[in-house]
Amino acid sequence: MRVRITEYLEADLDTETWLCNRCQTGLGALNRSYKEGCLLRERDPREVHIPVGTNREFNFSFDPDWIRIVEFYCPGCGTMIENEYLPPGHPLTWDIEFDIEDLRRKKAGTAK
Repeated sequence: MRVRITEYLEADLDTETWLCNRCQTGLGALNRSYKEGCLLRERDPREVHIPVGTNREFNFSFDPDWIRIVEFYCPGCGTMIENEYLPPGHPLTWDIEFDIEDLRRKKAGTAK
């Protein structure tokens, strides 16, 4: 029994694992963050937010001393599953957590 959680993530309620919904690669246990099963790439914000116009000093980029961009990729197919902006040294966020048993009941149509 699978449930679509985000554009690229599925929860397999039978095996209690995260899956990439593009290639079905397992990304770890549902009671942990799916990000632990992803490939990570840390980016300098100046690579992503390039200067605009003729004045190269002015841009919309964040200062890399204050912000880092972390991208999360499926190790099976390379699909970018998520990205986040974090201060340097900040731990990765755990952005999705749910009651597995309750989701299982809702999917089966026996929720209270």
